[in-house]
Amino acid sequence: MARRYRFVERIFVFIAILALMTPIVDGQTIIGRPANPFLDPKDDPYNPLRYITSNTLTAIAFALVMLVALVQTFYMFRYGAKWMLAMVIGGYTYSVGFGCRFGLHYHPDSEGIYIAEYLFIVLSPCAFIAANYVLLGRLARHISCPTHVLLPVRKLTFVFVSSDVTTFLIQATGGGLSVSHNQAQRQGGSHIFLAGLVLQLVSFTLFSGIYVRFLYRVYTLERGVWERDKAEPWYRDWRTLAVTLAISCIGILIRSGYRVAELSQGFQGYLATTEGFFYALDTLPLVIATSVYVLCWPAWFIKDETKIVHVEPKLSDSP
Repeated sequence: MARRYRFVERIFVFIAILALMTPIVDGQTIIGRPANPFLDPKDDPYNPLRYITSNTLTAIAFALVMLVALVQTFYMFRYGAKWMLAMVIGGYTYSVGFGCRFGLHYHPDSEGIYIAEYLFIVLSPCAFIAANYVLLGRLARHISCPTHVLLPVRKLTFVFVSSDVTTFLIQATGGGLSVSHNQAQRQGGSHIFLAGLVLQLVSFTLFSGIYVRFLYRVYTLERGVWERDKAEPWYRDWRTLAVTLAISCIGILIRSGYRVAELSQGFQGYLATTEGFFYALDTLPLVIATSVYVLCWPAWFIKDETKIVHVEPKLSDSP
C-alpha cells in the first residue's frame, strides 16, 4: 500500500513538473524554447520582459540607488532620524531588484530571476512612501503646527502607514498570482496587483493634498512660523526640508502613475515591454525622491533627542 501511494505521488510530481515547464500564453500551450533567446526577445513567450535588459543602464541605476542607501545609512547613525529607517531599507531592497536585472541580461528566460526582480523593484517603493508619511508628522510637530494637519499627526501617520502596508500586501498577493502558469490565476493576479497600485496612488495623492493644505495654512495663518528660520542657513531652515518632502512626493506620484498606466495595459503592453519607460518614469523619479534626502537629511532640521549632547555650564571662579 505504501509503495502504491509513493507511485501515485511520483506521478503527480511528474505532472506538476511538466506543468511548470510548459508556459501558457493567451490560453495556448507553447511547446519548445527558442534555440537563441537573444535573437528575437520581443516574440519570445518565455521572456517575460520581451527585451534584453541593458547592463549599462542597470549598472548606473544600481550604483545610484546603492550609493543613496549607503549615504543615508551613514547619516542615520551619524546625525539621527532613525525614523527614516524605512527609506534606508527600501533603498537596499530596491538595489537588490536591479541586481536581479543583471541576471536577466544573461538569462532572459529565467522565471525565478524575473519574479525576484519584479517584486523587489515594484514593492520596495512602499518603504519610501512610508518614510514620507512619518516625516510629515515629525515636521508638523517640529514647527509646533500639528493643528494645521487635516488629521491629528499620530492618527495621520497610523492611517497612511496602515494603508501603505495594506496596499503592499495586496500588490504582493497579486504579484504572486500574476506569475502563475494558470491563465485565470494570472489574469486575476494582474487585476489584484493593479487594484493595489491604484489604491496606493489614491492614498498617496490624498496624502500629498493634505501636505499641500498644511503648507498653505502655515503660510497664510502662521507667518511668524513660516519666516522664523529665514536668518538661518539653508540647512537649518525648516522650509528647505518642506521643499525636500514636496520634491520626494512628486517623484513618487510620477512613478505611481506610471505603474498604474503600465499595468492597465497588461504585462505585455507597450509600457511594460519598453525598457526606456521603466528608467525614465520609474527609476529616475524614485532616485530623485530618495536622493533629495542626501542633500537635506531630516535630522539636520529636526533634532533627534538621542543625538543631543548636554553640556554642563562652567562654574565661575568668582564667588
